[in-house]
Amino acid sequence: MSLRPITTTADLAALCEDYADSPYITVDTEFLRERTYWPILCLVQLGRPRRDGESDADFEEDGAVLIDPMAKGIDLAPLFALMADRSVLKVFHAARQDIEIFVHLADAVPTPLFDTQIAAMVCGFGDQVGYERLVRAVCGQGLDKSSRFTDWSKRPLSDKQLAYALADVTHLRDVYEHLSERLEREDRRSWIEEEMAVLEAEETYRVDPAEAWKRLKMRAPTAKLFAAAKALAEWREAEAQARDVPRNRVLRDDALMEIAAARPTDHKGLTSGRLSRRENFSNAAADAMLKAIREAAGRDGERPPKAAPKPDPVQAALADLLRTLLRAKTAAEDVAERLVASSADLDAIAMEAEADVPALRGWRRDLFGEDALRLKRGEVALSAGREGVEVIELGPRDPA
Repeated sequence: MSLRPITTTADLAALCEDYADSPYITVDTEFLRERTYWPILCLVQLGRPRRDGESDADFEEDGAVLIDPMAKGIDLAPLFALMADRSVLKVFHAARQDIEIFVHLADAVPTPLFDTQIAAMVCGFGDQVGYERLVRAVCGQGLDKSSRFTDWSKRPLSDKQLAYALADVTHLRDVYEHLSERLEREDRRSWIEEEMAVLEAEETYRVDPAEAWKRLKMRAPTAKLFAAAKALAEWREAEAQARDVPRNRVLRDDALMEIAAARPTDHKGLTSGRLSRRENFSNAAADAMLKAIREAAGRDGERPPKAAPKPDPVQAALADLLRTLLRAKTAAEDVAERLVASSADLDAIAMEAEADVPALRGWRRDLFGEDALRLKRGEVALSAGREGVEVIELGPRDPA
């Protein structure tokens, strides 16, 4: 395990060519984004499996490496090519933020992917299990987390910090191999394919300014308030991306909603509110916001989305029964509840004849959805037995 990070393009190209012969690589990143919109990549960690006949010394030296993307003159193109090599599986834990970095820098999702956090949910480790807990359960080792609050942009990094970072890909090899073997043994690899497809889709990581309004908390807004807030949120998101600053550095949420409610027509009105007064707008920003508000007012048909219907008392009671069934089924199969069905799924099943939700498709339907529909039709009942909640067959109900 070398603690000397790769700092030149030539060394990086040689490493990536070498690692491209591996069936999989483990990947992690360290980054900062407190003061920027886009994450700043500070360190990349890669690991590979042991090769046939490889000595302990060689594997210790070459089996896991650090890459310094902040090194002067380094070109990350060889790394991006390795990430795009479909013959090499890329293994992450809780992959979304790491993948977002590669999408931003390389304009492509690393593929194919394997996320050990999702796989762990299929293998009975609970919802969104953390890496430290997973390593302890699989490898029987704890992790030194004392360097977790490191400023990874500072140089030089200490050996302790580098060793901490490298541990995130060395143990990940054992975690991946354990989970992969278990998925094969229990014939559950297909269970995570849908989640991997979402992770591999570029749209998962693209932030469309036109959709930024969905981040705002609006309770039953009027059409005019919704239109103004949506326009301001779109402007703010585009501005934050262009300036590479957090969106709240451009305009805080509460000030945005205050301005949207007031819909001012001039610079003075824009900063007359209690919350907007604390903002420091440039003239250009003020002009852009006023323009967005005017254009929103002139658009016809801008209506807030309808709130999702809520179950009536009978449907709510059925949703509670479905939740009990879900717990029983997932406990019996040792699968995380959250991966099988969400609360929204259960409400939809209770309210609709055949809801279009993941819980009623594929392996989820086999595991839970079919019995959920049978429970709804009165063909099965739930009973609390010695082994927990049991499903009791009642047979088809008489339609009459």
